Amino acid sequence: MTPASFYPIGTPGQPWGATEKTEWRARQRKQRDYGDEVARKIEGFKPSFDVVEYDRLDGSPDGVYPLYVVRSQEWDASLPIALVTGGVHGYETSGVHGALQFIDRHMQDYAGKVNLLVVPCVSPWAYERINRWNPDAIDPNRSFHADSPCAESAALLRLVEPLKGRVLMHIDLHETTDSDESEFRPALAARDGKPFEPGTIPDGFYLCADSANPQPAFQQAVNAAVEKVTHIAPADPDGTIIGSPVVAPGVIEYPLVELGLCAGITGARYTTTTEVYPDSPRATPQECNDAQVAAVRAALDYALAHR
Repeated sequence: MTPASFYPIGTPGQPWGATEKTEWRARQRKQRDYGDEVARKIEGFKPSFDVVEYDRLDGSPDGVYPLYVVRSQEWDASLPIALVTGGVHGYETSGVHGALQFIDRHMQDYAGKVNLLVVPCVSPWAYERINRWNPDAIDPNRSFHADSPCAESAALLRLVEPLKGRVLMHIDLHETTDSDESEFRPALAARDGKPFEPGTIPDGFYLCADSANPQPAFQQAVNAAVEKVTHIAPADPDGTIIGSPVVAPGVIEYPLVELGLCAGITGARYTTTTEVYPDSPRATPQECNDAQVAAVRAALDYALAHR
């Protein structure tokens, strides 16, 4: 990226300090309402499930944000545990609304089979501002580690800490959008004082497996279910998706724990991160939600069948 087209905050080649981060936050505008669109729906699940406020984030001066987990009502210590997370990146809409749709239409189907926890929106401030980062210009999905500086990540870590070593499956719902290339990757380069290197956005759904525990049959089962709803992303000509080698159709691998990614927080046997492409001319917002739901259901079904 040339200096003339550099991100409008900061000085090329120099990492941001407090002044630049304050300027960045001042530019973020509320574009939708977490209370109306997410929290109210979660509260509506109370007759059927346990709805717990697991933390509360102070987003001053933008307000206070309650964080919710929806849990199986009949918790049975003899059953396995599964975790579904969405909205780690608040701008990735189908992650949030796919999780809500799963709770509404399908979570009851798993009663008596698995103890389920669903966290539909890990990052409510970013959901409202359709942003990747939290108010402190921190990426939550690189911050799931001890002494995390990211309040959203730290809160979720505290929630799952008592469950570590007991979770069978964790699926984390994400999107890869055109704005990754137009806004969020340039912002990251500017924040870190590095040059922006243009990349590509894959057209379609793909998964990110754990390179330390890839579980290829599990990943393939999820993609097979999603393929009935939306198309799977092809590899770029160099055999990669977002720069990572494709190890199977629609599957790449990251070291989840090493990178501080959400899907690595439980030590579950089966883990994956979904990536839906909402900007595709071949997919509607509802199809994106449906793809996330199909992924959750396939992940649960495979994990329960291969305990």
